[in-house]
Amino acid sequence: MAKPSTVRSFKRGSGQSQVESAKTASNSANPALFTAAAVCALIVLDTNVVAVSLPSIARTFHATFAAIEWVVSAYMVAFAACLLPSGGFADQFGRKKTLFLGLAVFALASAACGLAPSVLCLNLARGVKGVGAALLLTSALAVIANTFQEGPARTRAWAVWGTCMGLATTVAPLVGGIITQALSWRWIFLINLPLTALLALCVQRYVRDSKNDSAAGIDRIGSLFFGAGLALIIWALIGAQSAGWLSAATGWRFAAGLALFAAWVFVEARHPAAMLDLSLFRQPRFIAAVLAMFGYAAAAQVMMTLLPLYLQNVYGYAPIVAGLGMLPFAVAMIAGPHLGRLLSRRFATYPMLTLGLLLVAAGNLLMAAIAAHAYYSLAAIGMIVTGLGAGVLNGDTQKAIMACVPASRTGMASGISTTMRFSGIVVAVGVLGAVLNQRTRTVFAGLLAGRHDVLQALPADFMSSMLAGDLSHAMGHLPEALSAIVIAAARTSFATGFSSALYIAAATAAVVALAIRMLTAEDSAESTRRVPVTVARRRRL
Repeated sequence: MAKPSTVRSFKRGSGQSQVESAKTASNSANPALFTAAAVCALIVLDTNVVAVSLPSIARTFHATFAAIEWVVSAYMVAFAACLLPSGGFADQFGRKKTLFLGLAVFALASAACGLAPSVLCLNLARGVKGVGAALLLTSALAVIANTFQEGPARTRAWAVWGTCMGLATTVAPLVGGIITQALSWRWIFLINLPLTALLALCVQRYVRDSKNDSAAGIDRIGSLFFGAGLALIIWALIGAQSAGWLSAATGWRFAAGLALFAAWVFVEARHPAAMLDLSLFRQPRFIAAVLAMFGYAAAAQVMMTLLPLYLQNVYGYAPIVAGLGMLPFAVAMIAGPHLGRLLSRRFATYPMLTLGLLLVAAGNLLMAAIAAHAYYSLAAIGMIVTGLGAGVLNGDTQKAIMACVPASRTGMASGISTTMRFSGIVVAVGVLGAVLNQRTRTVFAGLLAGRHDVLQALPADFMSSMLAGDLSHAMGHLPEALSAIVIAAARTSFATGFSSALYIAAATAAVVALAIRMLTAEDSAESTRRVPVTVARRRRL
């Protein structure tokens, strides 16, 4: 009788040994997880922290509104253009090596941003920084996916990653405001130098190198066409504010951008290692998922760029107060996924996407309605509604895109998702910035239509400087009596322009929600037909 006992004892010991081994492996992987998550959090922090400092940058360089838009757009264009090829680069040459390269590029570009002698140099450095950010994000995500296999460990890893992203998004405006006001906007970039050095040490110590030996080549030509086409379209949108919408310069930029996008589609259809599998667009569900990601970024995430300008230009908030003023939006984005999980028990993925977009539309409409009246309490409610919708969309858009591709192409699907997100932000910055610019100029001219003495006393670049947040320079040496009139008109006109931009954002979210509903109508009808059958079966049981 001793033998079975011995066998049972051996099996029990073997099981305990396996559990202990799994725990040991998980514990050893945790430093790699936190290192990769910290890299991604740095990118999110850097992406969102700069918006609060835009008026301070404008005051330093006396920059125009178009130049300030490029501080955001140069980074976003480079980021969006390099995401997909960066993923292939990390797979082919090694994730750890790519992390080191990304940290080096990011650090050098951050130093160039912090020491920039002009707004042009700053924008060029921001573009290089976007390349470094793309290398970092794709390699860090690949490290997490490669370190943790399918199952509870990977689920926990992505939960930790998501928490880090949420915290970075929440604190970014406040951190930006504190640094800008206490030190200088330059330290928003210079502080990245010790952070990247610390992360490089963590990567060296905790991250093991890995690569995909069967990875296909990098689609360099397709990446070049996509990035150049996106840059030209954004250049056309931003440049049209000064050159004019019907000018030759605006026309050739739009035409060249569209031609490059057409060339990109042509290349993608024939390249053996295309950055995007165009056959996916034969699926209505995939088109709906991509539209949802674009609409989410264009109508909700773009608020991280526009809100600081509104709070500082209209309310007269200092950078740190503007950062605090954005907390309702950021905190609601953290709560949104929890709301989404509760609602997902009742609704399928695509109705959830529609609901999230309608929340974003409602929040933008509320803010648009009260923007000109400068009621912060009502604006905060609008931020919360928009933030909740954005939080619902944040997880479900990614999930919807990933569900449309085979498991072997999840890397490409993740790249598509992130590319569409940043493309949506950069296009919205161009379009909504143009609406804000044009409407503000029109309202300001109308408010001072009868005051020729005031209009003649203003510098030629007044409107551009005022839109960028440099009101003190914009007014020049106006007498005190005229300054009060100009400040009141400037704040009212900017608030009205911001309101018009939000109406466009709300309409965009609503139209995308309708498009998703139409594209997935058959899926929804099929799900509805299946419900009575399930209920009937339950009743029979």
